[in-house]
Amino acid sequence: MYNFVDSLCGGDIVIYRFFPYGSKKITDLSPVKNADPVCFNFMVCNDHEPLDYHAYSDPSVLYELSANMPNFIANQLDQKFMTELKPMLLRKNLKLGMGDRGFSLNDILILHSEQKSSNLIAYENSGFIGVYWWSHAVIARDWFRYAQHDPELLEPSNITHDFLIYNRAWSGSREYRLKFAELIVQNDLQTHCRMKFNPLDNGQHHSDHVYHNPGFLVTIALENYFDLNTFDAAASADYTNTDYKSTNIEVVLETLFDDQRWHLTEKILRPIACGQPFIIAATPGSLEYLRSYGFHTFSPLIDETYDTIQDPVARLKAITAEMRRITDLAVSQKQSLFAQLRTIAQHNRQWFFSSEFHHSIIRELQYNLKQGRDHLASS
Repeated sequence: MYNFVDSLCGGDIVIYRFFPYGSKKITDLSPVKNADPVCFNFMVCNDHEPLDYHAYSDPSVLYELSANMPNFIANQLDQKFMTELKPMLLRKNLKLGMGDRGFSLNDILILHSEQKSSNLIAYENSGFIGVYWWSHAVIARDWFRYAQHDPELLEPSNITHDFLIYNRAWSGSREYRLKFAELIVQNDLQTHCRMKFNPLDNGQHHSDHVYHNPGFLVTIALENYFDLNTFDAAASADYTNTDYKSTNIEVVLETLFDDQRWHLTEKILRPIACGQPFIIAATPGSLEYLRSYGFHTFSPLIDETYDTIQDPVARLKAITAEMRRITDLAVSQKQSLFAQLRTIAQHNRQWFFSSEFHHSIIRELQYNLKQGRDHLASS
């Protein structure tokens, strides 16, 4: 993908990305190809994960990177030196992952995939010029491409559960998923959900988790209510058609929830690719974000006012309350509801795989790249 992005840059921007894919280590920031010695324009790609300015402005980053810094810095990491230069170095942030070159750079581009972002403002105040692109749309079209042709997805069959929920990792920004799982139990919804859970994440049991938001605190042993989830992160790059054939609505647990940013990933695009109706647990306004890309959502068939609720715990409770309402419908009402929802979902699937949608995403990148490059030239 980054070779494709490079082709749109016209050869005058050197692209740095995290390699191997999925890494967040600053030491894994490397160029897509060898830089032309006469090229002075650079772009760091942080488009897969949410921006995290503070993670790369922590003093520990300087020691992690000391081997890649200019020799005179690496050889003088004593207390006096660090006291005098540390604030300036930390403002370099991701530029430090570019070695000697990054130390000398002032303004560079940063490719990202979020809107309404305080992290982006922090980057822009430190000499980064934001280039927005919903790269997940292009990635998901590739990852889920067979869903366009999969005959198993044409019509649900052997429905066993009302809801499909993928609940894997729960650490970091995903800690809300613990509270969501508890609310599922408290609303007696677990038998209506095709959902698994792993009490361990990054080697830690959920009962030992220290919550960033105390409102998400869980007081029950969640592992007693769900089968064990043994999938790893690679599962995000695939879909299981039997899951979609046997459920009616996917409840998508996005990466960001207790936040104000709009940052949607392949997670929401998987049910769209598979023609599945959805409810989304994400930051407020995420449905509005989706509609801005031409997708239809499901109001008034589904009460989507949850998407407007600012308080994260209240938003989770509104989602599970709507799930409970749907579950309690009479059989004939459910059949009618799900048939109407699938009509909307099929529209979304067709739009997602259309050339018009694909070209709109490419035009977005081209336009924002031009804006960023013009800004770079004038800085």
